[in-house]
Amino acid sequence: MTSAQTPDLADLVVVANRLPVDRGDDGEWKRSPGGLVTALEPMMRRADGAWVGWPGKPDLDVEPFEFDGTHLVPITLTEEDVELYYEGFSNDTIWPLYHDVIAAPRYRRQWWDAYVRVNRRFAEAAAAVAADGATVWVQDYQLQLVPMMLRELRPDLTIGYFHHIPFPAYGLYSQLPWRRQVLEGLLGADVIGFQRVADAGNFARAVRRQLRYDTKASGITVPQPDGTTRTALAKAFPISIDAESYAALARDPKVQARAREIREGLGNPRKILLGVDRLDYTKGIRHRLKAFGELLEDGRIEASDVTLVQVASPSRERVEAYAQLRDEIELTVGRINGTYDTTGHTVIRYLHHGYPREEMVALFLAADVMLVTALRDGMNLVAKEYVASRIDNRGALVLSEFAGAADELGSALLINPHDIVGMKDTILRAIDMPGAEQGRRMRALRRRVFEHDVDAWSRSFLAALEQARGRTESAAHA
Repeated sequence: MTSAQTPDLADLVVVANRLPVDRGDDGEWKRSPGGLVTALEPMMRRADGAWVGWPGKPDLDVEPFEFDGTHLVPITLTEEDVELYYEGFSNDTIWPLYHDVIAAPRYRRQWWDAYVRVNRRFAEAAAAVAADGATVWVQDYQLQLVPMMLRELRPDLTIGYFHHIPFPAYGLYSQLPWRRQVLEGLLGADVIGFQRVADAGNFARAVRRQLRYDTKASGITVPQPDGTTRTALAKAFPISIDAESYAALARDPKVQARAREIREGLGNPRKILLGVDRLDYTKGIRHRLKAFGELLEDGRIEASDVTLVQVASPSRERVEAYAQLRDEIELTVGRINGTYDTTGHTVIRYLHHGYPREEMVALFLAADVMLVTALRDGMNLVAKEYVASRIDNRGALVLSEFAGAADELGSALLINPHDIVGMKDTILRAIDMPGAEQGRRMRALRRRVFEHDVDAWSRSFLAALEQARGRTESAAHA
């Protein structure tokens, strides 16, 4: 049976923790602003595919429905599922473990049991909506068991998995009590994509150490229940953005006017520094504030000359580590502002909420220096969004070498965010960067972002899946 015969079946299925829509208080569905949705939106429109995911609220039971040409298949999660599978195992075990144990991961068997249960629910929903021989693309760390579960349910499928966050070195990964099960879950995919070459290498080493499978180049030989083997491809596919959409907004006279308004509202300081992050301990916000505060304290920048705008959108507020982080950051901002503010000038403008894309592009245009100081980040699309928005070829990007974007954006000013002295020197260099150097660096950055946009990312991953399908079909006919 094909998708043409049965409209509810799709030839391309995306499986992600969240649906690409949010339900407003009025009951209407609206497209979500998240990075993953932005990345996959163009591909899903073209493919007329299906998307399996959670609608975002506990105990919300919704029938499948159509939205902007995509068939959405909601997965119901109970309040307990959200607490154990999402807030627990996904974000209090896997997230800190995979981000270099910046915060201590917690290993609870109850959380793991919920993770297995919910992953199975996602796999079963994807299996039910996929046409014969369909391609299923599983997204991210919340669903690492889905590829193997899907393969067991539907061996006819071609399965891809993309890992949006880092994959840790073996010395850290080996702490996980369920390390073998997670590796086996991921190896259910034909193609396993990572943000960086180093992440793919860490995964392959974990497979060799734990499962003793052969790995050669990007291929991993996976034994099958019938005694045969198949090859899973594990390699880097750095994710990107729809660069042209950001450039188009930056050309909009209303957005440009808003950028001028933002500068005026801040008192037209000589330089505006900008940080845009989810409020997360991996983003290096504390280190950034420490460096900025010390520059003021040392007298290397004048408080009246510079404003730091820090957008910190709310994140996982029911997880204890995040609540503590918010308190610490707000205390630091209050202390610095209390010391250096005047009646006419605020040194740090701290904004604890998210903004629509138009407002973000206006902020990007208003900012002279973009600060991306992540302690560990799979990619960091904000760095690319800033670059894409700078149609004037001006501005300076200060970028952590521990963000995946550093592999591609070599013309940025790269920093080690743990080195506060080095970060201070680099921020000063960015503030004082001559226009000619700004132009030279920004042109190189923009060329990279536009050549390797989200369309190129999705096409390269889907092409790898097509090659995997070809290998499978050749083996079947051999």
